[in-house]
Amino acid sequence: MNTFTPRFYFTDTAEQILIQRDDEKQLSVERVSCFYVVHLLFFSLHTSHPKFILLMTHLHIGFVGTGRIARALIGGLSKRENTVISGFDKEPAALSAISADYPVQPCLSIEEVARKAQVIILAVKPYQIAEVLDKLKPSLNANHLMISVAAGISSEFIRTNAIEELKVIRVMPNTPAFVGEGMTALCRGKMATDKDLALASELFSSIGKVLILDESQMDAATALSGSGPAYMFSILDSLAEGGRLCGLSYDEALLLAAQTMIGAAKMALSGTKNPDELKRDVTTPGGTTEAGLKVMDEKNIRQILVETVAAAAARSRELMK
Repeated sequence: MNTFTPRFYFTDTAEQILIQRDDEKQLSVERVSCFYVVHLLFFSLHTSHPKFILLMTHLHIGFVGTGRIARALIGGLSKRENTVISGFDKEPAALSAISADYPVQPCLSIEEVARKAQVIILAVKPYQIAEVLDKLKPSLNANHLMISVAAGISSEFIRTNAIEELKVIRVMPNTPAFVGEGMTALCRGKMATDKDLALASELFSSIGKVLILDESQMDAATALSGSGPAYMFSILDSLAEGGRLCGLSYDEALLLAAQTMIGAAKMALSGTKNPDELKRDVTTPGGTTEAGLKVMDEKNIRQILVETVAAAAARSRELMK
């Protein structure tokens, strides 16, 4: 007889149990009586064939929206122990795709996500937030932790449009999360606790680095790290085109530029020297670097980048109007 190791995840109602066999990717859901739960506990302690493992502590995370950032986060969280993931998307094809790739329980409605999950991650566009909260509101309670990735949407707006006692964490991740090198800024709303903030930090650490900020700083973080990958890609493309015009193929030039950016970033993050000191270490009077930097100074590239971040931050603030 083939043995198997089912894992049991209890919901907070104690009426539902999620069962996963070793040979199954998806969790199956069965409603059980309290008597059966007690019987199962006794059986697990007194039998070894088939072997049962009961996990009495678990976290159920529900996603509303399963787009690019949600997919990256689900990819990281799918490796987290004692974690159940469910999701809803208005596009059935998107939900089916992510459920096929990761152990995600598909939900038929937003309300079902709220009924199942302890942590709800709002991974929708800013203009969709009010409508989503209106649908979620009847199913929410003070025990829910809501994490929003919507740019420019304050925690107070979420509480006002949901329930006042809702615990809210606002986050701003970025697309390098797809390769495990994301940068996520986090802040907590009025009702969220240190424990809630620590949990959110741990969850988003699965896709890169995290930084805890005050909510007043989130528009700046959105402009810098949230939008920042697009700036970096634009700079990389420009550098690669410069390399191509100087005799390299575009692919060769892109490799040289991208790896140089990775290395320079690691040096800047090491904390041994600030970026200006590191720049001076590369620059020899009368040399090639000085010639290139002279053009950047003449074109005022520094001020252009400063204004780029300022414009993005202003737009983030406008999203709340």
